[in-house]
Amino acid sequence: MNDIYEMMSTLRAVRRLRPDPIPDDVLNRVLQAAAWAPTGGNMQPWRVIVVSSPERKKALADIYGPAWYRYAKGYDERLKQLPPDEAEKARKNRVAGDYLADHLADSPTILMFVADPKMMAITDAKLDRISMVGGGSVYTAVQNAMLAARTEGLGCVLTTLHCLAEEEVKAALEIPDDWATLAMVPLGYPVGTGHGSITRQPPAVLAYDDAFGIAWS
Repeated sequence: MNDIYEMMSTLRAVRRLRPDPIPDDVLNRVLQAAAWAPTGGNMQPWRVIVVSSPERKKALADIYGPAWYRYAKGYDERLKQLPPDEAEKARKNRVAGDYLADHLADSPTILMFVADPKMMAITDAKLDRISMVGGGSVYTAVQNAMLAARTEGLGCVLTTLHCLAEEEVKAALEIPDDWATLAMVPLGYPVGTGHGSITRQPPAVLAYDDAFGIAWS
């Protein structure tokens, strides 16, 4: 049994995927992991579309590619502000992002997570800021699926750029008008090494002790 801490600490964003098909039993385990995720009131307001047909994968790729390259222009501008060592790492991410955009249709499977807002208790909907609560009943399932994919030796990455053209995505996958798209996760066996060590800020930076701004000792 793979250690969950090892899985979390090596869950890279893997954007280079082989076209080899994923066995049904492996996909079923990934989907079962998603189904185990906690949701508000145990409502499970989400569904996941397992996209595998060449036609629908191409439709998603045709939507995602232009969205990525528009986004990448701003990414390139941010690169110019980074120290050289950080800029080099970011450039590698940019190249990997280009690869995904150019080869999305070659991914054996694309998971599209959708949800029905009417089934969600979006407790921050009336606050004077962007709502963040609704996704909490979906992204738990997304993370479970990604950890399961890592355990199965699959590469994966979470992207939301497709939301920039959500109406087109809905048309391509026949998603009802009153449902929302929340995450797209291409799945496949990695090209090269795939997952490995990751760089993240530690609890000393991200955690506070008892109140905001008090350093976690």
